[in-house]
Amino acid sequence: MSEHAPSVRSEVGQLHSVLLHRPGAELTRITPTNMDELLFDELLWLEHAQIEHDAFADLLRGAGVEVLYVEELLAEVVADPVLARTLVHRHVTETTCGPQAVERVRDLLLACEPRQLVDHLISGLTLEEAEEVGAIDGLVAAAGDPNDLLLSPVVNLVFMRDASAWLGEGVVLSPMSRLVRRRETDLLRTVYREHPRFSSSPVWFGDEDHDAYPATFEGGDVLVVGERGIAIGISERTTPSGIETLASRLFAAGVVDRILAVDLPKVRAAMHLDTIVTQVDVDTFLTYPKMCRSLRSFQLTPRGGGGMHVEDAPGFVPGLAWAAGLDQAHAIEPALGSTRAEREQWNDANNTLAIRPGEVIAYERNVATNEILEAAGITVRTIPSFELPRGRGGPRCMSCPVTRAPLP
Repeated sequence: MSEHAPSVRSEVGQLHSVLLHRPGAELTRITPTNMDELLFDELLWLEHAQIEHDAFADLLRGAGVEVLYVEELLAEVVADPVLARTLVHRHVTETTCGPQAVERVRDLLLACEPRQLVDHLISGLTLEEAEEVGAIDGLVAAAGDPNDLLLSPVVNLVFMRDASAWLGEGVVLSPMSRLVRRRETDLLRTVYREHPRFSSSPVWFGDEDHDAYPATFEGGDVLVVGERGIAIGISERTTPSGIETLASRLFAAGVVDRILAVDLPKVRAAMHLDTIVTQVDVDTFLTYPKMCRSLRSFQLTPRGGGGMHVEDAPGFVPGLAWAAGLDQAHAIEPALGSTRAEREQWNDANNTLAIRPGEVIAYERNVATNEILEAAGITVRTIPSFELPRGRGGPRCMSCPVTRAPLP
């Protein structure tokens, strides 16, 4: 156990503990037929993705960071048979496998050891796999193909940033935009509610078991830029109503008093705010100028009666400085040729994870951007990046910081 209680008041304070998910069998469920539905552009080679992810975890540990795996924490939770049953009943329903088969599938999963149960909750369960244990009744089974899923996989769980984000001493759980990702949030909710490590920490948003759609937001759009301020992207997956709902909760709880809402292009390359900007030092941000220079931003502050003021920000980088409580902020803008800049941004060059002020983890393949960071005085630690970038997410996307040291 870490001696540090959960707390995140910056993007760059010394990282003490982080939550990851090591990619597993769920990635083998992705096929050319379903990859669009599952939000992937390419098929990943699982074994090599695991090697690269292990290198990421090893680098973090080498920097003194405690690495927590969500699958291990969840296995500890479902070792309690009552909690296991409750979780399985939420995820395996009549609508997923039909009323004739639902109890049979639930019983099959609950007969598993805790870690095997968790693996199924993440990687899913096919009709063929279920019938290896015993016949499944009902029309779903009779009309189905052996590879049809009775429980869908959560193939995007490797991107741990999205389903939850720690803000201050509490956490927000994301009402995810895409249907295929919403089970991720419930798995994280279960860990935060039931695991003794987190159960005493407040949940600022998302502790309710209901669908907030279309008021959605995702953690990749949330940057904790300062002790009292955040930036959040209005993206293809985070809506203005989602931001306003979250802002109301955070203001009411006194977690922050400044929120910068950034209106992003609604394109795949700018899926989340952290695909075009990340913080690399106390007052320094790595930005993708092709998109960042023309962004419109809004400054949100609380007002009496539970309302909020909304004003135009004077500009994107000045808006980041305002949210961070800084007199000014600096932008590192890779002055690359348009083709190379676009290629590296697509491969998550801007999606860095800060270990401490002025030191970040990045993909080794983004050579030019990494050189520009180092020329600006930022220490860059690189990890292998042949397979993981195919999922469209970098080191920040793959990590959920739980504890960072406060900045001086």
